[in-house]
Amino acid sequence: MPRRIAIVSQKGGVGKTTVSLNLALALAERGRRTLLVDLDPQGGVGHSLAKGDGELIGLADVLAGQVSVEQAVLPTHEPGLSLLPRGRLDPVDVCELELMLHAPGRLEAVLAEADGGFDLTLIDTPSGLGMPTRAALRVADYVLVPLQTERLALRSVAQLLRVIEHVKATDNPRLELLGVLATMADKTSEPSVAVLVDAWNDLTAVLDTIVPRHGAFAQASEAGIPLGFLGGAPSPEARRFDMLAEEVEVTMARLGGKELGHDRPRRSLL
Repeated sequence: MPRRIAIVSQKGGVGKTTVSLNLALALAERGRRTLLVDLDPQGGVGHSLAKGDGELIGLADVLAGQVSVEQAVLPTHEPGLSLLPRGRLDPVDVCELELMLHAPGRLEAVLAEADGGFDLTLIDTPSGLGMPTRAALRVADYVLVPLQTERLALRSVAQLLRVIEHVKATDNPRLELLGVLATMADKTSEPSVAVLVDAWNDLTAVLDTIVPRHGAFAQASEAGIPLGFLGGAPSPEARRFDMLAEEVEVTMARLGGKELGHDRPRRSLL
């Protein structure tokens, strides 16, 4: 059974979909068969890939009984990475989609059919603590929390941590906090650095990897591709997701009671 990671934030605009897409790509490039699922009614993953609202079939179509799960899972040009997009959704039907996602067992049934052949499933969620987010937390093994390095985001992260604790206690005992990921960090901004320091001091499970604020993200978004597909020499920003993928794997192993060993023999240099 694949391990499922929900990427969740109580605040919008923190880079959640950017993290979901680029982390999924980095994990696939490390040889992990990865499925990226878009639970956001706004279809953030599709829009990040420059696809319009009606171009990709996906989860909404499956829940509406219009296509099969097999038809909705979309392979990509990156071996090992597939997508389950949001699907075709009229904006007036967003409430209906949210209700279907929240229905007990509905999302689990779709994912059980969709991700059986994968090692990892990443679930991108809408901002906030509403029904799609709660549905994702009920089916996930781990939660990754992007935290924008701004004071308002830090003040409100406790709301999300409270919901995670509640879901773990009442609905999903296997749910674990994978980590808090600092995003949009700006080392030239004193307020941004101050928030980062306070997060390290006040929160548990803050990851070592930091996602900076950089123009390369806007460039990739404009092109409708992940950061690592921009071409040319790999950028430092793209390499950060390689670091994040490694940290995610090590942390999952540790939470599972394992250690990812590096079995290198002792050697002499001379």
